Amino acid sequence: MESPDGASRETSVLIIVLESSEVYIIVSLSTRSDTQVINIDPTTGSLSYIGKLGHDLFNSEEEALNYITDCSGFLCKNTIYARALLGYAALGSFGLLLVATRLTRTISLLPGGGCVYTITESKWIKIQLQNPQSQGKGELKNIQELAELDIDGKHYYCETRDITRPFPSAMTSHDPDDEFVWNSWFSKPFRDIGLPKHCIVLLQGFAECRSFGSSGSGNIVALFARRSRLHPGTRYLARGLNACSSTGNEVECEQLVWVAQKGGESFPFSSYVWRRGTIPIWWGADLKFTSAEAEIYVSSQEPYKGSALYYQRLSRRYKAQRSDLTAVKEKKAPLIPIICVNLLRNQEGKSETILVEHFKESIKYVKSTGKLPYTWIQLINYDWHATVKLKGEQQTIDGLWRLLKAPTVSIGFSEGIYYLSKQKLKECRGLVVSNSDCDGGFCLNSLQNGVIRFNCADSLDRTNAASFFGSLQVFVEQCKRLGVFLDRDTLSGFTSVNRFGEYSKYGVGSLPPGWEERKDAVTGKPFYIDHNTRTTTWEHPFQDKPWKRFDMSFDQFKSSTLLTPINHLADLFLLAGDIHATLYTGSKAMHSQILSIFNEDGGKFSKFSAAQNVKITLQRRYQNVIVDSSRQKQLEMFLGIRLFKHLPSVPVHPLKVLSRPSGCFLKPIPSLKPIESGSSCLLSFRKKDLIWVCPPAADVVELFIYLAEPCHVCQLLLTVSHGADDSSYPATVDIRTGCNLDRLKLVLEGACIPQCSSGTNLLIPLTGRIDPEDLAVTGNSARLHAQENSYLPMLYDFEELEGELNFLTRIVALTFYPSVPGRTPLTLGEIEVLGVSLPWRDIFSKSGLGAKFIKFSGPKEHDSFVTSQHESFSNPFYNSLPKNNTAISLANGGLSKLSLPNIANHAVDLLTGDPILSHSISLPEFSNTTEQTNTQSGNLLDFFHGSTPDQYSSADTPTESQDRFNNNRRDTTSYINIFNSFASIKGRALDFLQALKLEIARLQLGISAAERDRALLAISIDPAMIDPNRLIDELYMSKLCNYADCLAILGQTTFEDKINASIGLEIEDNNEIDFWNIGEVGDTCIGTNCEVRMENQTLEKVSSTVSSKNLSRLFVCAECERKVCKFCCAGRGASLLISTYKDLKIYGSSLGQSGSSLSWQSEGASTQLSSSLGGVICKSCCDEVILAALYVDYLRVLAGLRRRTRADDAAVNALSHVLGPEVSMTSDFWQDKEFSKKQLKKLLDGEESLAEFPYADLLYTVETAVGSPQPLISLLAPLGVGEQSSYWRAPQSSRTVEFSIVLGSLSDVSGVILVVSSCGYSTSDCPTVQIWASNKIHKDERSYMGKWDVHSLISSFPDVYGPEKSQRDSNIPRHLKFLFRNPVRCRIIWIELSLAKSGFSANMKEDFDLFSFDENPFATSRPNNSSVGTVASDACIHAKRLIVFGSSVKRENQDISQNSDLMKMKISLDNFPQLGRFRVPIESERLTYNDLVLELYLSPAAPALAGFRLDAFSVIRPRIAHSPFSSDVDMWDSSLTGLEDRHVNPAILYMQVSAIQEPRNYVNVGEYRLPEVKGGTPIYFDFPRQIQACRITFRLLGDVAAFRDDIPDQDDPNQKGSPLASGLSLSNRIKLYYYADPYELGKLASLSAV
Repeated sequence: MESPDGASRETSVLIIVLESSEVYIIVSLSTRSDTQVINIDPTTGSLSYIGKLGHDLFNSEEEALNYITDCSGFLCKNTIYARALLGYAALGSFGLLLVATRLTRTISLLPGGGCVYTITESKWIKIQLQNPQSQGKGELKNIQELAELDIDGKHYYCETRDITRPFPSAMTSHDPDDEFVWNSWFSKPFRDIGLPKHCIVLLQGFAECRSFGSSGSGNIVALFARRSRLHPGTRYLARGLNACSSTGNEVECEQLVWVAQKGGESFPFSSYVWRRGTIPIWWGADLKFTSAEAEIYVSSQEPYKGSALYYQRLSRRYKAQRSDLTAVKEKKAPLIPIICVNLLRNQEGKSETILVEHFKESIKYVKSTGKLPYTWIQLINYDWHATVKLKGEQQTIDGLWRLLKAPTVSIGFSEGIYYLSKQKLKECRGLVVSNSDCDGGFCLNSLQNGVIRFNCADSLDRTNAASFFGSLQVFVEQCKRLGVFLDRDTLSGFTSVNRFGEYSKYGVGSLPPGWEERKDAVTGKPFYIDHNTRTTTWEHPFQDKPWKRFDMSFDQFKSSTLLTPINHLADLFLLAGDIHATLYTGSKAMHSQILSIFNEDGGKFSKFSAAQNVKITLQRRYQNVIVDSSRQKQLEMFLGIRLFKHLPSVPVHPLKVLSRPSGCFLKPIPSLKPIESGSSCLLSFRKKDLIWVCPPAADVVELFIYLAEPCHVCQLLLTVSHGADDSSYPATVDIRTGCNLDRLKLVLEGACIPQCSSGTNLLIPLTGRIDPEDLAVTGNSARLHAQENSYLPMLYDFEELEGELNFLTRIVALTFYPSVPGRTPLTLGEIEVLGVSLPWRDIFSKSGLGAKFIKFSGPKEHDSFVTSQHESFSNPFYNSLPKNNTAISLANGGLSKLSLPNIANHAVDLLTGDPILSHSISLPEFSNTTEQTNTQSGNLLDFFHGSTPDQYSSADTPTESQDRFNNNRRDTTSYINIFNSFASIKGRALDFLQALKLEIARLQLGISAAERDRALLAISIDPAMIDPNRLIDELYMSKLCNYADCLAILGQTTFEDKINASIGLEIEDNNEIDFWNIGEVGDTCIGTNCEVRMENQTLEKVSSTVSSKNLSRLFVCAECERKVCKFCCAGRGASLLISTYKDLKIYGSSLGQSGSSLSWQSEGASTQLSSSLGGVICKSCCDEVILAALYVDYLRVLAGLRRRTRADDAAVNALSHVLGPEVSMTSDFWQDKEFSKKQLKKLLDGEESLAEFPYADLLYTVETAVGSPQPLISLLAPLGVGEQSSYWRAPQSSRTVEFSIVLGSLSDVSGVILVVSSCGYSTSDCPTVQIWASNKIHKDERSYMGKWDVHSLISSFPDVYGPEKSQRDSNIPRHLKFLFRNPVRCRIIWIELSLAKSGFSANMKEDFDLFSFDENPFATSRPNNSSVGTVASDACIHAKRLIVFGSSVKRENQDISQNSDLMKMKISLDNFPQLGRFRVPIESERLTYNDLVLELYLSPAAPALAGFRLDAFSVIRPRIAHSPFSSDVDMWDSSLTGLEDRHVNPAILYMQVSAIQEPRNYVNVGEYRLPEVKGGTPIYFDFPRQIQACRITFRLLGDVAAFRDDIPDQDDPNQKGSPLASGLSLSNRIKLYYYADPYELGKLASLSAV
């Protein structure tokens, strides 16, 4: 709800922390009249908002606060009042919320409206999350440092206007220029939940204004300084150019002057813009604490790379826009002047001289490229310090003015008037600028063309002074053009008055009658034509000479000008200079006394400044040496860059907890004391400390959880709750998931739950259902029993098992088993289901992320979508990846190759014991899950005579299934052909490089590991023979993994820089040599012309098809300078690995990454490298390990791409299942949203719709006729979604259909509305409707609500009889309303529709022959005298919508913790167990195989072993494991679904325990699937039985290669250790224990307790 005009309230933000530690954000925007409540999930930190009135949308802040606190202040632990939201991020164990608590209105009212606020006080709110994800001390330290970032006084914003562009901006406030938005990453969570306006657009720099002139004159000057974020950093870590083609300390400054008229109808204004920044070449400085000056150096390789792009960005931004005023019919486009004023020392012996010379050469180089034909770049060198020292300050200023006169006059500034009425804009002859942010518009009469750029070494003190004196001349001219004359009247002593009305009689800057302004066709300089005298002149016709003060000396300027406005402007520059100096160096500006030269007290300030400069110099040196690296890290984290380095394990998209309310249990949980509706507390975070006690007889406890939204389930989080005896908590759990109760699939069986202290969070990762055939064939299922302890798949997961992905999972069934049945009552704690859901709300409204999903899944838009992705951003990774790898699923309608689900055929409902009726048995329907994905490379398919599979429909016919089988066979046949080609060379086994190439070909063909193994076993080949992990020794493996891991970081760094570099530019990457340069199978050297000739003979191509790649072009190696063909070139990633340290260190801060394998890069290594640094390098100049690292990284990229494609295909399948396969953005599937809202409002008549998907769903599957839409979209989708004429129908054989609808929340239901199908009802298909209500799934406990015969109702509602004549005959759809006698509180509604048996004839008041209408799809041709009974046999049950209405229960408040029965149960649980755990002494131990195997030797007198204690591993799993994908165009939203690799293929660890008993008998004790817990948490595993052994062995198995160590405090450039995380070592991590009575052990008990 937008705020009405004239709304005066200011934005208010309340952060409410409840006693339960839940955090809510209450926001009331000044631009809206309502209030929104945003919930921060206490487990994962994700934000949630659905926009439901009365739930998280309220009419006022007070109403929202009362809802959250239940009108009780006692529930509120803390309240924080704020003025604006600045950002939020969920960072694993903590959520960081940044708010502004105090603001200063530094610009009260801009022309056209809008207020600029400077943040004077902010607050970081650190929210402790219950996420058990392991985070090391390094990550936690970085999070703490981020929370210490100081933004007070240095950042500003405008809530209602775009101030990221020069004034006035044609864009709205919510479409800012990304270059100047500093909280883009921090505001992303609010954009993701559909609230982009709630987090302000934050700018860094300075914005303030001053009033000048006589009292009440309304003359205002404002200074904006916008700091660019493209090269963030501190003084010695961000200098010169970076890979984003931006310079350090780059600032855009704008001087805005306007006159506020008393009437308020118009605001004349003028704007002048200039830039400041360091020199745009690649350079840096070495700083030593003892040295007086830093040593400046310039890159020896391509020092001017990116300079042209830098000037191109300026040229695009500051070219004058065309208008009736400025655009004359010239033959040539006017030049865009960019004037660089260089203030560096240029004397012999000065360290800055090298930069001056390179600056000159860089401009020559840029001009020689010819890339900027319409840009005129001029360099003005002016040694500021030397001139001040030689001539003094005043003559220095005179000299600067002489140099700046010509460029300043040529560039000019923008002038215009703001009109409150848009009617006046129609009379404007200039450029009209208008948008929705303001009521009126701007008429620009002149435009600035070009920009002046100032620089010194740091773009600080000298730059600020020179830019002030340059803009001072413009300020005086701006005032004069506005009629504000600053001339001092020497005769009378009176000041000039505001004569804008007189001066601008014909408009600001306009001309007298008979005059015309034109522009020179070559220079673009304006000239003036006097048609009265037929003469031309360069001078403006007004008597007062323009820019006259440029010709004055300093003394003349001072004596002839009013100094009060000048001093006001100087104050602004002093403040801005201090801000920018503090941001860049950590201290205030130096040498600022010259800005007070017009002040009478300037001399006093000069004496004080000398001493102040010495102090600031010492402060800067300390900051630069000691603090800069930490500040650099803070800035990078705040901007969301280099997160893979600083916060490697933090997800970009945190998972959602979808089991919380409105999730619920579908079946009561057995309790020792019956508690009505009490089990819901196990899903509530508010009852996290609750202990639920089951009866002792409950050997097995089954829970059925209905999720709040359909999702793909990724993790199960259990909060351990028990009394003094920790064995009362379950020991194992089975997990089943599914879309409906009758289609649950076993996902995990017998998952081990260790014993641990109460309150511990155990996270069980889920892979999805794995095909048993895949599990059996890959060899992965046998890994727990394998004796190959030395085998570690460190390169990549060769035997990756692909679990089923299903984004429509709605029910999670958990079966808990105790360790010893019947010994103690089973206790339970909070249960949370974590997953990823699709943005259904946006999908149904075609907005936000929903539009992206629809476009992606549209049947005719896939190819264009992929193409647009690649065209919008060209990065170094795209060309080598087979494009069809990502596009194949799109070319096939986004559908993967799916197997049909089996028909449910249970005779008895296992949940309720009720017999399943025939109508609940579902026919085969289109699967919404992804079991196998076959992405294919177009090149390889052409190469092997393969063909792209045809698009599959939602229901496969036998012929289509056969085609699919044939396609699978063709893929595997192509793979076997490649294998045979490799194996035939020299008749030997495959070597390491061949094995890598074979795996790359396999992934390009879209073949899973299981399909590969089946194909190889069919020709009697052991898959282990081609496993690259087995073909190299451990030492080489370690070295190779280090290089591959570092290459992934370099690739990610380059990718981020490419993304940022594209801001403000249109960059095309035409490099033929990409990041890896991995060719096709069969490519070879061109031969004679190539001087390198790495391979002159390779395997023959399997097909005669000639490669489409052009290998004939020759390149020159940057190292050996030989000519080399494309085949013999190494990928550009190789140049990143072998670049020298000194050339790398100028690019930014360290490359260090967590884990020993990634920590060998030095602190000076680049984080902002150019992918083409060093040019092309041939393979002979690269080490063999570097070339192998390129193959390994490319293989990891393809494996990750397959996982993403599987996830995207699963999302598309879910969309197709709900919306149908033919949905597109342009189809009439989407009806008018507002019209549908009005229809629904009239239908409900003040009630609430309670059963809309995705919050409501069907409990059981429903029989559906062939060709009918699925019941989800047909019956439960929001009104207005779906084809107007479409409706759901049952098979003709079904005479009864039952819909079991789970409502979105516990509700008081008043009735049900049946929206009639477009075909209407006839005498034979009018159903009988019966309705039941319940809170449980047991049918025998449901309440009967009534029975309605539609036959009898039609007489009262004749409009539902027959086909719909027009879609919009009325504002309300045809419907039947079934009202209950009294509202009933329930969660499940059962609706049964049944038809009379054949031959039944209903008595109707009017007998319509509906089958005469062509629109009825069930009509069959028959004679007019045919009987009704014959027609009835062809009828079927059909409906368009089922709308359950009533009112939802706002909160389910039941304070279970105070229940007396539960209190008694808690007391009974406080009794300590009779036996305790005691440590078994060890004689000796031995660690082997990288410390992953631990052998413990025991004394023969040792007691029988009962189990072992394991201290949880302190390791992390990085989010980034390889270089970016070619299709990535966004740093944070690269995936369609937000489902990360870590959740598609979770890393799972196992502990295998075996023992040696006398006499030397080997015993396998057991295998334990380890849950994820906080590092260092002790967890206990009991053995199945007590054992006596002389030696016991522990083997850590599973995905050990996926984990890394914590971030090191300092990177060691010489450290190249094992890629295996040292945190996985079993050293001092395992303790054996036995059970004994502590009273019997006496004092020994306390000493040996475990």
